[in-house]
Amino acid sequence: MRRFTQRPEPDQERCELCNEPLAEEHRHLVDTQRRALKCCCTACHLLFTRPGAGGGRFRAVPDRYLADPGFTLDDADWNQLQIPVGLAFFFRNSELDRLVAFYPSPAGATESELDPETWRAVLGDSRLAAVLRPDVEALLVHRDPGGPGECHLVPVDVCYELVGRMRLHWQGFDGGAEARADLADFFERVRDRARPYDAADRPADEGGGSWPT
Repeated sequence: MRRFTQRPEPDQERCELCNEPLAEEHRHLVDTQRRALKCCCTACHLLFTRPGAGGGRFRAVPDRYLADPGFTLDDADWNQLQIPVGLAFFFRNSELDRLVAFYPSPAGATESELDPETWRAVLGDSRLAAVLRPDVEALLVHRDPGGPGECHLVPVDVCYELVGRMRLHWQGFDGGAEARADLADFFERVRDRARPYDAADRPADEGGGSWPT
């Protein structure tokens, strides 16, 4: 009863399913029909951790961070992706049944059309792509001109957090010094949390090869 009689502070964020007050750091669900994130409490998050729970509309965003130390991405590969900045994230949208790509911009998350053949050629056969969970995880790719690039598998809500940070600090054409410093700090935290990919990360019912299109 205490849960329902305690009143949250007027400006305190609440779970979008049960109205429970939320801490500043809280979990998220993906609403696959509306292609949106919902803030939720731990109890509601646990309800949707099993595949197919609630008819599959809501999916719990996990907290898995993976790195592939052997990943490389040269200028030719990046040019194939036709993304105007050196940062993008990719995830499989189950409702649309296709891969979608986004990159941060002053206007927020900008969607980039991604040809399936290009996906397969550049990223589709990578080890992290093989274990990417639809809707709730993303491949976050960062590359400085002339550098080898880096790729991490991250919770999809982390990518939207990054977009919000870039939108807040972005100045001029290239983002400016403040945005670049914030980006460096963000990726340092991602690297600290990520563990190297292991064969055990692949679900037992998944075969090898690239994502279907």
